Amino acid sequence: MAGALLAGGVALTPSSVKATLPSNYITSFDFLSQYLPDTYEKEFERYGNRTISAFLRMVGAELPTNSDLIKWAEQGRLHTKFQGCTTTNAAGLSPGTAIPWLTAGGAACNFRVGQTIFLSEEGGANSNKAIVTAVGADTVAGTVDAFEVAYYEASQGMAAATATTAFVYGSEFNKGAGPMEGSLESEDIYLSNKPVIIKDRYNVSGSDMAQIGWVEVTSENGAAGYLWYIKSEHETRLRFDDYLEMAMIEGVIAETASGALAHLGGSAYPAGTGLANNVGTDGLFEAIEDRGNVWSGGFPTTLANFDSIIKRLDKQGAIQENVIFCDRNFSFAIDDMLAKQNSYGAGGTSYGLFDNDEEMALNLGFKGFRRGYDFYKSDWKYLNQATLRGGIDGGKVSGVLVPAGSTSVYDQILGKNAKRPFLHVRYRASETEDRRFKTWITGGAGGASTNGTDQMEVHFLSERALCTMGANNFVLFKG
Repeated sequence: MAGALLAGGVALTPSSVKATLPSNYITSFDFLSQYLPDTYEKEFERYGNRTISAFLRMVGAELPTNSDLIKWAEQGRLHTKFQGCTTTNAAGLSPGTAIPWLTAGGAACNFRVGQTIFLSEEGGANSNKAIVTAVGADTVAGTVDAFEVAYYEASQGMAAATATTAFVYGSEFNKGAGPMEGSLESEDIYLSNKPVIIKDRYNVSGSDMAQIGWVEVTSENGAAGYLWYIKSEHETRLRFDDYLEMAMIEGVIAETASGALAHLGGSAYPAGTGLANNVGTDGLFEAIEDRGNVWSGGFPTTLANFDSIIKRLDKQGAIQENVIFCDRNFSFAIDDMLAKQNSYGAGGTSYGLFDNDEEMALNLGFKGFRRGYDFYKSDWKYLNQATLRGGIDGGKVSGVLVPAGSTSVYDQILGKNAKRPFLHVRYRASETEDRRFKTWITGGAGGASTNGTDQMEVHFLSERALCTMGANNFVLFKG
């Protein structure tokens, strides 16, 4: 057999037997290598569990709806209070019997004659108690935002134009007097949201389907086994599942002059719906910023900080149990704050129920605490994920305080009161069409035979909206 001439002029002569000779030693050969790579058939889970969807499933529920618009009513305040009221009377003057007051911003006054009110100077120490003698058009001012009072004290404490808060604490009438004039209707707050259509697609050509390469995988939902091209379809499904949750968290309603409204061909909703436009959806973060409470400027890292949050919650629904879903830095800040409450925290590690055993693994974290309310904390993977909220600086959200339990609201679609979790998802569904998580296959490969395209396409679709009820009980932590 003739020898093969390689680069460099060295002739190689194949041997008739398996003998390691200088004449048949191959240093470089591209077609088939003597030394094949030692490959691992199991895919290494480099980033662990990569999905982030679990938050809404943990704190809420999913309910069907068959409408383009979801509306509900939330209870208003039970008692009446007006802030920023002003009078033209100077402090120290004898009030006489008819002292006119104006509510701030032209708000229509719903005080009634005979009610007793408490007047408190905002940012000051002065206060008075009085009885309402006239309201609205019957007052000297003659406007709907005015009321007149007669003081129980001999002089007025607030100076002219001083911002004052007024609220009703009772009423008083003479013997034989007639009934209370007028009545108060329940103050309901009507809120709305709209579902958005979310889509995704995975496709693979027929030729690629014929080239099978097996990989052993363990998926995020706990399944394990061998996959080939469906590996990417599986990840598309997981990614879409994450989108369903993130769209409910990050969604916003398109503004009137926005490009998104023009791109999607949207229009304004009819008056009274509570929504400006029919593009976008009211997500969790936007709902809290519009109707809830926002803590900005760093983490609440002291008990004094949490006391201010607690006082705010006292003014809202006063829900006893709350969960703080936070990123890693906020979680550490809470741990450090609680550790400092121990008398030995500055110089040791004795806080918690420990015996300080030298062989014990020291637990430096806390699951929650009680101060007025019960606060539990949980790491929120979405806020830590480097490719999502965990990798940004501008508009950073470090946590969300979510009240536990459910609330009773009037569902305008059902036409009755219903118990609902504070957070829940409504998805479009009817007897013939369920759009909660819809998937179907098209194409001309992989068993599909819907058209002549030499590929298989897997389609994903959902139409849903998030209802954030009682947003005044939520706290968004920013920065």
